[in-house]
Amino acid sequence: MLKKRIIPCLDIKDGKVVKGINFSNLTDVGDPVILAKEYEKYGADEIVFLDISATCENRAIAGEILKRAASALRIPLTIGGGMCSIDDFRSILRLGADKVSINSAAVKNPDIILQVVKEFGTQCVVVAIDTDGENVFINGGRLNTGIKLTDWVKKCEALGAGEVLLTSINRDGTKRGYDIKTLKKVAKCINMPIIASGGCGSVFDIVDLFKKTECSGALVASILHYKATTIYEIKREMIKNRIPIRKGYNNDKF
Repeated sequence: MLKKRIIPCLDIKDGKVVKGINFSNLTDVGDPVILAKEYEKYGADEIVFLDISATCENRAIAGEILKRAASALRIPLTIGGGMCSIDDFRSILRLGADKVSINSAAVKNPDIILQVVKEFGTQCVVVAIDTDGENVFINGGRLNTGIKLTDWVKKCEALGAGEVLLTSINRDGTKRGYDIKTLKKVAKCINMPIIASGGCGSVFDIVDLFKKTECSGALVASILHYKATTIYEIKREMIKNRIPIRKGYNNDKF
């Protein structure tokens, strides 16, 4: 079995990390780089920064935050939000991102996936998908495209995407557990790695995810931001349940 990844997600708005419920009612959590460094210290495998208002505000992600994070972190960094063109990808990767996440722009122009894969390789491209379990939503989960989720993930794989970051809008911030049913459905359609997002409320939700699905990674936010647990504790519980973990660079605790 492939080793599973624990990936803190930091939603960024106006330069701060925020968290809400069902993509709304956002509250300020803190500085993105300080939080990312803390999560790295406690065993995060990767970090995801999502500038959640970049697309709606028709702008690129704040480059200063990315430069600070890239220079401070030793684990892979994925950046998403406001990517509309191949030039945006070039800029973000040159600033230090390891991967770029694309959502709304890919739905509007799927050929951008092909372009990025051709220039930078499959490993750089993460397609983020916001869904209600049936359809694909864009613009920060505000607009239902009417595109069927299963059709879209198949197309993304055919275009060469490296992995899918699948967020359940209905579970986001609710702490009711991941949308196992939808994740299983998607896994039957594609072979590329899936990162599950939305609904994690405890360490046991992560264990449940990896026991019941083929997902390669778990995106976590609220339980870390609000100090309900730590990545050390998550990984210890995974070891108890014989779920293979990645130890990360700071691996002396495992």
